[in-house]
Amino acid sequence: MHHSDHTRFRPAAERGTTDLGWLQSSHSFSFGGYSDPEHVGFRSLRVINDDRVAGGMGFGMHPHRDMEILSYVVSGALTHKDSLGNEETVKAGGIQYMSAGSGVRHSEFNASASEAVHFLQIWITPDERNAAPRYAEWRPSTDQGLILAASADGRENSLAIRQQADVYLGRMSGGESRVHQPRGGTWIQIIEGGLTVNSHDLAAGDGIAFDRSDALSLTAGNSVQFLLFDLE
Repeated sequence: MHHSDHTRFRPAAERGTTDLGWLQSSHSFSFGGYSDPEHVGFRSLRVINDDRVAGGMGFGMHPHRDMEILSYVVSGALTHKDSLGNEETVKAGGIQYMSAGSGVRHSEFNASASEAVHFLQIWITPDERNAAPRYAEWRPSTDQGLILAASADGRENSLAIRQQADVYLGRMSGGESRVHQPRGGTWIQIIEGGLTVNSHDLAAGDGIAFDRSDALSLTAGNSVQFLLFDLE
C-alpha cells in the first residue's frame, strides 16, 4: 500500500493491546502499560481505545483531570457514574462526554450482567486547564451520513467541547460516497465495515492520519461506521 508523506496509516493489528480477561482493549496511541514513542497521539487527539468489557464488569471509580473524554458506544450499553452526581446509561449509538477539568472521579460499567459492551474511548487534550468539570450525552439526529458529534462551538446540536476539534460520527451504506473538506489535520478511525479514503482502503480497527487539508473522498466498500476527527 502506497502512502504519501502527508499520511500515516495505523493498521488495526499493529495497535497496542490490553487483555485483562474481562477487558479486551486495543490502543491506537500509547496508553497505560502500552508505550510507543512513535504513537503518542495526533495533534490534540491523545487516546483512542477500542474496548470490549464483559457482562457485569467495568472500571471502578478513578480520577481524571484536564482531559476531554468521549465514549462512543458501538454495541451494548455503558453506565457512567461520577463525583458530580451524574448516573447515566448510554446505549449503542450514543456518546457520553466528560470534561474532567479541575478534577473529577468516575466509573464506567457494563449495564448488562451478561452481554458484552463495545465502546471507543477518546481523549482530547483541552485548550484550557482547571475548568469546571462537566458531563453531557449525545445521540445522533440521523442514522446516516457524516454527523457532527462534538465541536468547540456546539453547533448543529453537537457536544460543546474545550478544544478546536470537530468530531464526526460517520455512517455510510455500501457504495455511498461523499467528499469532506478538512480544516487542518484529520484522523479517521474505522469502527465497523470498510471505507476507502482517497486511495487508501481501510477496515475495522484501522486508523489513518492526513496532515494536509486537501478534500478527502470517502467511499463505503460496505456498510461502514467510523469516527472522523478534524483537528487544528
